[in-house]
Amino acid sequence: MQLKRALISVSDKQGVAEFVKGLSELGVEILSTGGTAKVLKEAGVSVLDVADYTGFPEMMGGRVKTLHPKVHGGILALREDKKHKEEAEKHEIHFIDLVVVNLYPFEAVIAKEGVNEEEAIENIDIGGPSMIRSAAKNFKYVTVVVDNNDFERVLSEIRDKGETSLNLRKELARKAFSLTYRYDEAIEQYFRKILNQPELLNLHYEKICSLRYGENPHQKAAFFKNPENYDSNITNSEVLHGKQLSFNNLVDGDSALELVKEFDEAAAVFVKHNNPCGVATAKTIKEAFWLAHGVDELSAFGCIIALNREVTEEIVDYMKIKKMFVEVIIAPSYSSGALKRLKTRENLRILRTGELKLDLLKTDIKKVAGGLLIQTKDTYILKREELVAVTVLKPSEDEIDALLFANKVVKHVMSNAVIMAKKLDDGAMVITGVGAGQMSRIDSVRIACLKGGDNIAGSVMASDAFFPFSDAMEEAYKAGVKVFSQTGGSVNDKEVIKRADELKIRMVFTGRRYFRH
Repeated sequence: MQLKRALISVSDKQGVAEFVKGLSELGVEILSTGGTAKVLKEAGVSVLDVADYTGFPEMMGGRVKTLHPKVHGGILALREDKKHKEEAEKHEIHFIDLVVVNLYPFEAVIAKEGVNEEEAIENIDIGGPSMIRSAAKNFKYVTVVVDNNDFERVLSEIRDKGETSLNLRKELARKAFSLTYRYDEAIEQYFRKILNQPELLNLHYEKICSLRYGENPHQKAAFFKNPENYDSNITNSEVLHGKQLSFNNLVDGDSALELVKEFDEAAAVFVKHNNPCGVATAKTIKEAFWLAHGVDELSAFGCIIALNREVTEEIVDYMKIKKMFVEVIIAPSYSSGALKRLKTRENLRILRTGELKLDLLKTDIKKVAGGLLIQTKDTYILKREELVAVTVLKPSEDEIDALLFANKVVKHVMSNAVIMAKKLDDGAMVITGVGAGQMSRIDSVRIACLKGGDNIAGSVMASDAFFPFSDAMEEAYKAGVKVFSQTGGSVNDKEVIKRADELKIRMVFTGRRYFRH
């Protein structure tokens, strides 16, 4: 079925002139409205104004221009239906085979500071969604384009075949209904806001793939993606090698990558069962990798590794010497030699992220039975000036550096959490002990000291919350820790500070809690 006539009415005019020129060169008649028609005429395209076609001018300040039987009849008519054809001829309705429409930028308008209700309401598109829905409903005959990124493939098919394929029309119809659905949802949310009614949360996620199983083999699982998510994260990472990522690979990979993104310095993170078992920063990624692995080589067996610099052959050499078994490695890039050698490891999943950046507006979603909990992601970076020394003895500048490093790590550890860390002579930072996920903080300290062994002496310790008693501090002190950071705010702060002074401990309050459940 030859494509003869197109209706063009867009708010976003990027690329539209070039697209419509291509249509016109193929003999397609162009109908258009107001501002779009002006742009097309200035580009040298022959355009029939919709007002001239319908016989009715744009009315009521542009509120009424395409809401007319000659427009919607031309879009909705069933081409093979005898009665439809007779009625079209009787009322001088011409079939419209292509509808190119995008909508007033309602969401962008209401996001502006100081926008008033009148301006918001005037940016609710009526004619646009009506045409989109009409065209999408009649996809058997009509092509609907709502995304300027689809111009090229639509034009290509028309050039090749004189029309678009049914499969493409179906896909574009689905995209059109998705747009109007989300558009109406944004308007509904706006009214909820101005009426002070409960917010309605609708999540739009596309299925990427089914997974072999969930956390355990008896659980079914699938992986879904937010289609409007463009960040450098585990979901958007490119898999360069290896078998399909498992449910647990994705969870641990997310933890590793989000932690390594905290650091500007070259950093390496080793994660096992959703907790870091090795973290280090250094002048070079090779040194950071070596230091992070050395924190707990036993736990690093079968781990997930994330780096914030390119993976080099020196790192691959180290992995070979240490006979490291790694499930997944994630990095912004890989040298050609390193990638070639890593690909010889059949069971290693290799992920490339591209440039890393910390998304400060990220949303964190947790499910409970029958509901969801929504919060902003904890991306807060503790600043040096926020640390308040509360003991007689004050930490040195190097000790403060180590505390700031430890606080970046501790917020990525399951509560109750403590992190022991050191600053080395060359400025590198490394954790020396991790205490995670215990019901009492003193048990987390005991585990960190047990895992860290002799490396704990001379470390600083960051706690993810306040010390309700001095016992956790005393336990770490016995292992050689004499510098601490904690939130502060306990009813027993004075007693804890007094005990710290008795032990000649240096302690700072952060005023910032880092629970992770």
